[in-house]
Order: sequence, then C-alpha cells, then structure tokens
Amino acid sequence: MNGTLVSPPFRQRPPALSPHRQGSDPWRIVTLGVAAPHASLPVLASLLVLLPVFLQAPWVRLQPFSAALFTLPLLLGGLILERHGSGAWKTVGPLLVGFSGSWLGGCLFWGWCREHPLWHLPIEAFALPLALTGLTGRWRLAGSFYLASLLGTACTDGVMAISGVMGLWPAVLQAPANQAAPLLHQAALAVLQPPCLLLVLGVAAGLLTCCRWGWRQHHDQAWRVAAAALATTMAVDGLFLGVALLAPRLSGLI
Repeated sequence: MNGTLVSPPFRQRPPALSPHRQGSDPWRIVTLGVAAPHASLPVLASLLVLLPVFLQAPWVRLQPFSAALFTLPLLLGGLILERHGSGAWKTVGPLLVGFSGSWLGGCLFWGWCREHPLWHLPIEAFALPLALTGLTGRWRLAGSFYLASLLGTACTDGVMAISGVMGLWPAVLQAPANQAAPLLHQAALAVLQPPCLLLVLGVAAGLLTCCRWGWRQHHDQAWRVAAAALATTMAVDGLFLGVALLAPRLSGLI
C-alpha cells in the first residue's frame, strides 16, 4: 500500500471512445445497441424497410383488409412508446409512427389499386403533410423515416415511368400465371437496355451520395435514420430486379 486511494468505480471504468470513433464503427453500433440505443436506430430503420417485403406483401395478397388494420397497433404502439417509454423505447416510438404511415400506404395500394401504377406514389404520399410538419418537432424521426421511404418510392416510379417499364405493369398483373412470369422477365430486361441502365445508375449514384451525406450527420439521428431507410429501399429495389431477371415466378408482384 502506498497510501494512494483510488475508488473502484473509477478504476474499473473502460476507456471512452472519441465521438468520431463511436459514430464510425458499425460493429460497435450493432453489438452495443443496448448501451448506445440511439446509435441502433438506423439498424432498426433498415429492418422496418425489409419487413414489408417478407410480411406485408404476402399478407396483402391474401387479406388486404386485415393487413391495413394492422396499422392501428403499429400507430398506437408508437404513440404509447413515445409518450410513456424511457430510454431506447422512447426513441423507437416515433420510428414506429413513421413506419405505420408507410405500411398503410402500401396496404392501400397493393390491396386495392395495384393495377394502376400511376396511383402508387399519390397513395403512398397520403401522409406527406404530416411528415413535413413533424420534422420541426418531437416527431422528427417519424417524418425522416417516412420521407426517406417515400423518396425511394418516387425515384423508383420515376425511373420506371421514364424508361417505359411502367407501361408493362398492368399487363404483368392482369396476365394468367403462366404468362405473368415471362412478361415480368421482359420488363426486367428492358431495364438493362443502355439508356435505361444509364438512368438507373445515375439516379442510384445521386441517392447514394445523399445517403452518405446523411450518414455523416452524427449529431442528428434523423438524418442517419433517413439514410438507412433510403439505402435499404434501394437494396430492396435491386433485389427485386435481380429476382425478376433470374426467377420471376418468385417475385411478390405476380
């Protein structure tokens, strides 16, 4: 004993990482999501973008009304968490509220209007005024998630409309099962034509630049949530194109 007293809590405290290191280490974000709940929000945003692909798409095809009603527990759950939750749960609440808007828009279109592609974006954008208003208050995370998802949808629909692929949409959905897959494959091949492919790559590059800029905004989780949602939406679009090219029968569109 040298007479120097060091308290156990101070002695056992792990070395702190700099803010830059914390914000740039994805593995630490995933593994320490409980210790750093705000950092795990972009991961949750990505998972929420993927959920409709595996759950909503088959559900809407079988029971569109019950799928649309599922919006209520999503919305109520988000409101309750935002008002009464604590820590990580309180921040998850607004994210669920934003997701509930995207969920309902998808159910309305794919359940009842799926053969009218020009209605897709207007229906998905039904909550646009609320999302824009929420950006200035406590619903900033909700608005950023919804708007990022909507931006991805708008870019996808715009590329399809400009390239002429959207014109094949009703034919694919109205065709008999044995003819729908070849039509979908034909539409996917049209995307690979040089003018259309150049357009797709240009839009993708622009969106990736936006995602990269948003991800670097360490001080504002709303930007990171938006970047994660937009990047995942682009990945889902790429996956859908790949399936339409290689195995169109497995696509959720037909």
